[in-house]
Amino acid sequence: MLNAERKPVTGKRVQLMATCLCDAFYDDVARATVEVLEHAGCTIDFPEGQTCCGQPALNGGDWAAARKVVRHTVRTFAGEDPVILPSGSCAAMLFHGAPLAFEHEPDLAAVEALGRRTWELLDFLVNGLGLTSWPGRYDARIALHRACHARGTGSLPAALTLLRSIRGVEVVEFGELEQCCGFGGTFSVAFPHISQAMGDLKLEHIRAARPDLLASVDMSCLMHLSGRAAHEGQPIKIRHVAQILRDALASA
Repeated sequence: MLNAERKPVTGKRVQLMATCLCDAFYDDVARATVEVLEHAGCTIDFPEGQTCCGQPALNGGDWAAARKVVRHTVRTFAGEDPVILPSGSCAAMLFHGAPLAFEHEPDLAAVEALGRRTWELLDFLVNGLGLTSWPGRYDARIALHRACHARGTGSLPAALTLLRSIRGVEVVEFGELEQCCGFGGTFSVAFPHISQAMGDLKLEHIRAARPDLLASVDMSCLMHLSGRAAHEGQPIKIRHVAQILRDALASA
C-alpha cells in the first residue's frame, strides 16, 4: 500500500501503538512519542489490548500466525482515528506487509482499511498534520540512519525536515547512507554472521562522520547497531527521533 492511498487526517484524536520494542526495551520512546503528539495538539487513545503488529511471524514465514496477530490488531484498533507508531518497520508491516498476507483472505478489506490510517510518527507529524518545523534547541551532531522499512515512505524526509529545523542540530551525512544495518528482524537470527558484518560496516561509516549520536525512526536498527558497537567495545549513543524532539521542547 502506497502513501498516496492513505486516508487524509481530519482531526487530532489518534490511537497509539507502542510496539513490542517499546514494551520490552525502549519505554522512554513511547513516553517521548506521547509528549511529542500532545505538543502537536493530539488527543491520544492507548488501547490496552494491543500486542504485536505481526511482523516477526510474517518474516519468519509463519503467515498463518501473522494473520492471527493482525486480526487481533484490526479488532483492537477499531474506529476511524489514525494509528500512530514510533517505528517505520511496524508501520510498514500494517500498511504493506499485512495486506500481502491477506491477499486471498476474506478480511482483506478490513486489514487494508487499518493500513490506510496507519502512520509512522514522523510521517504523521509532517505529512499528516502539516508541521514543517519544531521548536526548542538540541545541541548535537546527529547521524540519521535511513532504516530500510522507511524507504519509499514520507518518514525519512519528515525526520530530516524536523531535525534540521531544531536550533543546535547538525545532521551529518556518512558513507553508504542507504546501506542496511544488517538487522532485518529474523534475518539476524537466520544469518547472524552476515548480519554482524553488515552492522559493523555500517558502524565504520557512521564513526567516520564523528557524530555525537545516532538517531533513527526505527528502534530495531538502533538496537542492532548499539549492540554491535557495545560488542566491539566502542559504545555509541543512540536516540529515537521522538526522544530528540521531546528533549528539544525543554528549551523551547
